Amino acid sequence: MTVYDQAHEIKENLPAFLTQAYEPGYEVIVVDETSTDDTSELLKLYKQDYPILYTTFLPKQLNVHIRRKMAINLGIKASKNDWLILQNINNKPKDETELQAIVDALDEDAELTFGYINKKGIRLQSFASYDEACYHILKSERKLRHVYNRRFMNYIWGRYNFMIVRKDVSYDVLKYFEQKVSAWTLLGYRIRIILKNLFACSKTTIIKFE
Repeated sequence: MTVYDQAHEIKENLPAFLTQAYEPGYEVIVVDETSTDDTSELLKLYKQDYPILYTTFLPKQLNVHIRRKMAINLGIKASKNDWLILQNINNKPKDETELQAIVDALDEDAELTFGYINKKGIRLQSFASYDEACYHILKSERKLRHVYNRRFMNYIWGRYNFMIVRKDVSYDVLKYFEQKVSAWTLLGYRIRIILKNLFACSKTTIIKFE
């Protein structure tokens, strides 16, 4: 995951990511996008207590418009596993079994899977090829002046909360990040996504939590 001036969110949510009951083991990689608050200091403290945590940071001179894309690129390079979950620090796991539940429900034949979080659980939407998900990614990861946190009908609109991707195609997926998208092109993406998700709803997997 990437963070920027999110010391509060790290303090509130990061421990839940670091204490998942997943027997095979896992790693949590956090890339600091040159934060100006206490983010870096907090990450250093957590590294002392959690060996599975790896942290790194971007150069301060990096162009702000490509900062997140470069941060994810750094995280991919640092990863040691075959599967990656591109997460957001705000998406605190519902409990310590969430990672295991996701892995159990994951379609390993898919190159990419989106996770949509709702009150009852998580909906997984799988794609055999990452190219099939290009409109979702281009829309969600486009360059924005303001980021809005919308919580309703996320699946229909294609507003995924996290992405699961095979490491061997993860660099190819990044080509869809932080692209400039015109209003008319964006409208076309939205129509395609709504139609696809409406007809593919029955093919998604639902993970329910108590």
